[in-house]
Amino acid sequence: MANAAKQLAALAVLALSTMQLMVSCAADDVVPSGGEGFASRHSPPVSARTPAVMTVNGFQRGESGGGAAACDGRFHSNGDRVVALSSGWLRLDGTRRCNRMIRITGPGGGRSVLARVVDECDSAHGCGDNIVDSSAAVWKALGLDTDVGRVRVTWSDA
Repeated sequence: MANAAKQLAALAVLALSTMQLMVSCAADDVVPSGGEGFASRHSPPVSARTPAVMTVNGFQRGESGGGAAACDGRFHSNGDRVVALSSGWLRLDGTRRCNRMIRITGPGGGRSVLARVVDECDSAHGCGDNIVDSSAAVWKALGLDTDVGRVRVTWSDA
């Protein structure tokens, strides 16, 4: 009888662990990361309204973006509507989005803007998997204040 109770308890623990794993994978995958923002386990699938967190990036030499853009090896003006996408989105299903246009829609489905993908926000080195890292020009076109730093948006291939 004691052996059967131990087996039943082990099965219950296994079932509970499996259920927790399933729930965590089914969540929206956008979770606080170190109190500084958002991170996720994997890039959500791209759709007509792909959820993302838009951040501000400097694409000019010496700014927060680091080196030259991965797609074209150049630096870009902050007046250009350009973005860096999380690694999974840049190369989703073997499709590279380099130099392609995406449509970004601001919070609440407000304004939208077209921007060119010029860089990768490297998910293996600290960038979340749900990031659209954008120039100040993108923020301005959406009527957003860059001082906010992070805002939920949606995006799609244009």
